[in-house]
Amino acid sequence: MKKLYSFDLSERVLAGMFRELLMKEGIKCLVRNEQLFTGLGEIPFVECYPELWIVDEEVYPRAMSLLKQYMENDTGAGPEQVCSECGEASESQFNACWNCGNSLESD
Repeated sequence: MKKLYSFDLSERVLAGMFRELLMKEGIKCLVRNEQLFTGLGEIPFVECYPELWIVDEEVYPRAMSLLKQYMENDTGAGPEQVCSECGEASESQFNACWNCGNSLESD
């Protein structure tokens, strides 16, 4: 096993997301220290950081490359969408208008 990445306590969600991303690519991995934040104060805070570990060290370069590629391609939210029914703006990740429920797929 080899450690791939350490996350800040505020990035705990990313640890699980990256694990799922790698698992979908067939790379066996696990997150360590996922729940250690509850011991914060009793345990030094740097020991509580979630860590992503690769089970098979031979795939480490591929896993690192996939994560790097994912982080470079993650540009955040795209442009807002304007509903054709009510004119309200919604963020790009939504499929339906938050105000009236109209589908934004065809807009």
